[in-house]
Amino acid sequence: MAHKTIRDIDWSGKRALVRVDFNVPMEDGRITDDTRIRAALPTIRYLLEHGAAVVLMSHFGRPKNKVVETLRLAPVAAHLATLLGSPVRSIGVTVGPAAEQAARALAAGEVLMLENTRFDAREEANDEGMARELARLGDVYVNDAFGAAHRAHASTAGVAQFLPAVGGFLMDAELQALAGALTEPRRPFVTIIGGAKISDKIGVIENLLGIVDSLLIGGGMANTFLLAQGYDMGNSLVEVDALETARTMMSIAATRGASLMLPIDLVVADRFAADAATRVVAVQHVPAGWMALDIGPETRTAYAAAVQQAQTVIWNGPMGVFELAPFAEGTRAVARALAECSGMTVIGGGDSVAAVEQMGLADRMKHISTGGGASLELLEGKVLPGVAALNTSN
Repeated sequence: MAHKTIRDIDWSGKRALVRVDFNVPMEDGRITDDTRIRAALPTIRYLLEHGAAVVLMSHFGRPKNKVVETLRLAPVAAHLATLLGSPVRSIGVTVGPAAEQAARALAAGEVLMLENTRFDAREEANDEGMARELARLGDVYVNDAFGAAHRAHASTAGVAQFLPAVGGFLMDAELQALAGALTEPRRPFVTIIGGAKISDKIGVIENLLGIVDSLLIGGGMANTFLLAQGYDMGNSLVEVDALETARTMMSIAATRGASLMLPIDLVVADRFAADAATRVVAVQHVPAGWMALDIGPETRTAYAAAVQQAQTVIWNGPMGVFELAPFAEGTRAVARALAECSGMTVIGGGDSVAAVEQMGLADRMKHISTGGGASLELLEGKVLPGVAALNTSN
């Protein structure tokens, strides 16, 4: 059943208690990437333009349930004020009398930023007392923090038990792109899964094999699949403990009629370094002592062809060690194929997002997810606590 959004509420005279994901990278007090802040702007602006006072809350970093001066949200509030072109008041508390007084004093069109929710040990415990205290700061709860929606915390799930709860524009866009692709994909439906380990994405792969037409495997996890097929992978990263899992996944694919595509050639190196000696070899010819660090040109061509024919594509995880130039071409080829695909293209996972941004292709993707862990759990078929807590619409 669909969830309610901020469009379903008359905001005139109301305080919107908004959970955002402003967990942004920062160096020496300076924000180095404000993508997540910018992603929340449409929701914040809509609320302000429709007569709401806005109270924002977010986690930031890993303070481990105590106050850490370098993890205060004041610099984030200042940056948000610059983006909005209007003041954002920051207070050094998350809940309590001072927070309640500040929230009550807000006029329509004003914005208040609460302190880092994870300074309070009760946040990650989804403590009912903290959830009730948060609920006193607003009239309607808005969850626009898809990146934290897989966490059952006081500010992502608990507070929704005590206020009407709706989704923001970012939350809605994420769910339509990811959940929509899984439930009603236009076909052919292709998913590309990369990264280092099968063990990190077992549930994702198994769930997708029951939905997709083709599943393309790259990155370090492909080495384990190839080893499971009997190929000698030299010194490549492999998960010996996951060999039986890989065989099971291949069997499931065959049973369900899904095409599970593995590399047919590889870029191998004599060591893990940007200046290593490299070769392109067929998967059955990995030299002793060498390691596979990217998919090869024939695999790139095959994967690109599968992507370009697709009507729905989800990509999560790089095809190789794209941070090192000699091993970036596989990831680049996949990114270019998605950029040229006329169908729905969804990018999830921090490394994949970083890759398309570095390659200047981000603006050619239909949807780039802001939630790494949340994206993976959604692809795995799990119900996200932050989504389940939202009020449904008939």
